Amino acid sequence: MASSKADKHLSDILKDTRHTLYIYICIVAVSLTCLTACDNYDSFTTDRSSTLSFSRDSIVFDTLIATIPSATQVLSVYNHDDKGLRITDVWLEGGNNSRFRINIDGQDLTEAADRHGYDFEVRRRDSLIVRAEVTLPATGNDEAATVTDALHFRLESGIEQKVQLVATSIDAFFLKGAVITSDTTFTARRPIVVYDSLVVAPGATLTLEANTQLLFHQEAGMVIKGCLIANGSIGNPVIFRTDRTDHIFDYLPYDRLPSRWEGLRFTAESMGNMLKGVDIHGGNYGVICDSTGTEELKLTITDSRIHDLGGDGFIETDCQCIVQNSEISNTLGHCVWLIGGKCRFSYCTLAQFYPLSANRGDALHLGNSYETVYHPLVEATFEDCVVTGYAEDVVMGEWIDADKLSNDEQQQIGSVQEEFVFNHCLLATEIPTDSELAARFISCVYDDPEADIHREKNFNLIDAHALLYDFTPVEKSPIRNMANPSTRENYPLDLRGRSRMTDELPDAGCYEYIADAKDEQ
Repeated sequence: MASSKADKHLSDILKDTRHTLYIYICIVAVSLTCLTACDNYDSFTTDRSSTLSFSRDSIVFDTLIATIPSATQVLSVYNHDDKGLRITDVWLEGGNNSRFRINIDGQDLTEAADRHGYDFEVRRRDSLIVRAEVTLPATGNDEAATVTDALHFRLESGIEQKVQLVATSIDAFFLKGAVITSDTTFTARRPIVVYDSLVVAPGATLTLEANTQLLFHQEAGMVIKGCLIANGSIGNPVIFRTDRTDHIFDYLPYDRLPSRWEGLRFTAESMGNMLKGVDIHGGNYGVICDSTGTEELKLTITDSRIHDLGGDGFIETDCQCIVQNSEISNTLGHCVWLIGGKCRFSYCTLAQFYPLSANRGDALHLGNSYETVYHPLVEATFEDCVVTGYAEDVVMGEWIDADKLSNDEQQQIGSVQEEFVFNHCLLATEIPTDSELAARFISCVYDDPEADIHREKNFNLIDAHALLYDFTPVEKSPIRNMANPSTRENYPLDLRGRSRMTDELPDAGCYEYIADAKDEQ
């Protein structure tokens, strides 16, 4: 009996020992694994086959305005190896003469002697961040200037690698709070950067030659109290845009974004203006025409684009205006807003595919009322136009029955015969059923109201991701061959210089279909 108890006691001891030994073995194994992992993490190699990888081969700044600092560009430096790499030296090839500014993980090479930085470590499967900026001096020349440099990396193994640095700039003229008080002409010699605002004073005329570029700083705009004459042409436009030349993402420049500057405002005293061959984009609004009266022509817009705006594209109140062979598109507000007035649109594309908000305005908003105040719509004529967009109905407005105005109001207005008409147009709106209303729509085609989400398929390119648009109709679009052939002789070329005279029938809108046409943005 005693022997049996002893054997049991010994067995229990052995079990406890085995259990304890198992625990010790597990602890040792885990410790060895951790030590091995730590050893791998802390180990560095001098193997010459182990090198750095870069997120891109070069850092390119294109095209900057001379004397204005660039935005920051970022380069990632990767170590894909299983062991760490030590970078003993990083330097700018141009040394102290380099125009580039480099910061690597917080170490500023600009402040270092000869633009060198030392002793960087890139652990296994880790990376460093390089930030680059540049400011290029004015050259005194009208041509673009390019400066190159290289950022060198020397590894502990002795291997050297480099990334090219390239920056192109152009000299510009700078205007700050400028007022044009006498007849003046701006040429395409250099871009003109506008700060605060540019005002054309009453009695003065500002003429802009073809290819002139006006680049507006944030919150800067243009106010025309006198007269503005833009003499651009198809292929050689006068450009109104932001002064930002950098990218928000690699694929998306700031120049394609709205609300980067203000816009153009023609005040009440401004008359006889002409915008021929202009490209206005990226502002808070495009063109605003303040109330003048309909007896005299206030503004003519021809062969132009007004697009990608954070407000209304073209808005007029009680003015006489003509818009021909032009695109007005993609605005957070209305593409075109007519508050009374006398306006004629011919071969125009009003396209409301603004991508950044579902609360976008109409492609065309017309009426005789604003905030319950009556504004007589003397004339609104649309011939051979395209008016479309994402919404089921993009032709809207506010109306007041003139017969219901007070006697005093009617006497102030006089006898006005209100008129609007659509002739040979493609319209994304409800088909009129009232006979009197239907008489205002002559030979029109209506975009399918049940297929509003597919209306973008009428066009060559709608890329809401990269904000690229080409409103040339595709081959099977209903826009094809629907314009009035008797009017095309007045507009023989579309907005890209393609002939309307070669087809049996012209297309509506400002773009003519061409077989196998490529995106020309």
